[in-house]
Amino acid sequence: MRFFKHYAPSMIAKHISRLFNGKIHIHGIGEFRFKDGRLVAPTEAERKHYKMVKEINSEITRLKMAY
Repeated sequence: MRFFKHYAPSMIAKHISRLFNGKIHIHGIGEFRFKDGRLVAPTEAERKHYKMVKEINSEITRLKMAY
């Protein structure tokens, strides 16, 4: 599990694209899982969680297209 002190979508996307499966924890926001190189929303997600998941997954897609 990787701990992030603050929300940084590009840094989180790089971590997820490298490891492909696992967990992350963002301080003040909560714990998230990623599977098959994509971030998955938690079971009891709020609107802000869905926005974050969408933003990070779009950043992952952008990283994949750059290579």
